[in-house]
Amino acid sequence: MTCYDELKARGLIAQTTNEPEISKMVNEGKAVFYIGFDPTADSLHVGHFMALCLMKRLQMAGNKPIALVGGGTGMIGDPSGRSDLRQMMTVETIDHNCECFKKQMSRFIEFGEGKAMMVNNADWLRDLNYMEFIRDIGPYFSVNNMLRAECYKQRMEKGLSFLEFNYMILQSYDFYRLFLDYGCNMQFGGDDQWSNMLGGTELIRKKLGKDAHAMTITLLLKSDGKKMGKTAGGAVWLDENKTSVYDFYQYWRNIDDADVLKCIRMLTFLPIDQIDEMDKWEGAQLNEAKKILAHELTTMVHGEEKCRQAEEAAEALFAGGANSANIPTYQLKEEDLKDGKIDIMGVLVATGLCPSRGDARRNIQQGGVTVDDEKITDISVTYSADDFEGEGKLVKRGKKNFIKVVK
Repeated sequence: MTCYDELKARGLIAQTTNEPEISKMVNEGKAVFYIGFDPTADSLHVGHFMALCLMKRLQMAGNKPIALVGGGTGMIGDPSGRSDLRQMMTVETIDHNCECFKKQMSRFIEFGEGKAMMVNNADWLRDLNYMEFIRDIGPYFSVNNMLRAECYKQRMEKGLSFLEFNYMILQSYDFYRLFLDYGCNMQFGGDDQWSNMLGGTELIRKKLGKDAHAMTITLLLKSDGKKMGKTAGGAVWLDENKTSVYDFYQYWRNIDDADVLKCIRMLTFLPIDQIDEMDKWEGAQLNEAKKILAHELTTMVHGEEKCRQAEEAAEALFAGGANSANIPTYQLKEEDLKDGKIDIMGVLVATGLCPSRGDARRNIQQGGVTVDDEKITDISVTYSADDFEGEGKLVKRGKKNFIKVVK
């Protein structure tokens, strides 16, 4: 099976501008492709997984990835799929986030001479001369076409700022500059990016002529990745300081039955024929599939040893072995306490088991919270710091979310 055929077999392809040319370039290892990452946080999250795995898969086939971090476009923010304006970040925060990204990406792709590279669009966007830019690039964009773009529709209903309206032109300019400066001939993105990506392809064709167009291929990934990584407590991060290895492992262990085989197909590197056999699994076999998925992805992100520890912690908890050293632990901080005490809602919020006191209240009242296997139904239950001395207390929300709280 060719590399491109495998991408299709794994369900990764949604739309393309020139499939025969794309297939040929990918299979021959001649694609110099980029995927963009907005530096809106100091860690990548599970929603980026599909893009990271794709970059790894294509690099293994001899193609060259460019990870484009939006140090320039991040100062505006992509309006795609949003109903409000993104919070503005300082240049210092954006630059810090970009540095964090490269460290995490190195777990998936190999950077170095002749291999993958990280490029920051701040290099050409932050010092643009506005008049020169608009004069040089503006004539190639139709406002009528831009207003019809899917990425703007939701924002148009509540008010699209001129700031955000610029985003399509800037993203298109990114592809143009990557084509000129790095020989980038292919771009990947989610389906909400289709209009922006076409803009880049058209800009290169119009400015550089039809001969250049043959080398500018736009490939589109399905947007399933954007749906991943959301829990009641927020995003699932790749940084273990933001999401513990155990919680990361448990996220995949608890994924919906309907999604587990799709995730195995799209995100793991298990052979296609093995996955095809797993497609027949049902009932109790799906639980085994979830273990496989959690093992493969946790090992990929955090390594074999930390994955093993997460697996042992999960087994110990479900077997009632609450004293396992590998159970995720939260150490109470002084700011968590008031007059040396903390109520049960405070415990749930501080540990991240619940995103808010309101959510904590609902879980308690619905009988979904236990402390050391004792169901807590009174929201006024309060503990002193000393109650968490020694081995601490095992706090559970529902059947699958656990944490040991210690002083």
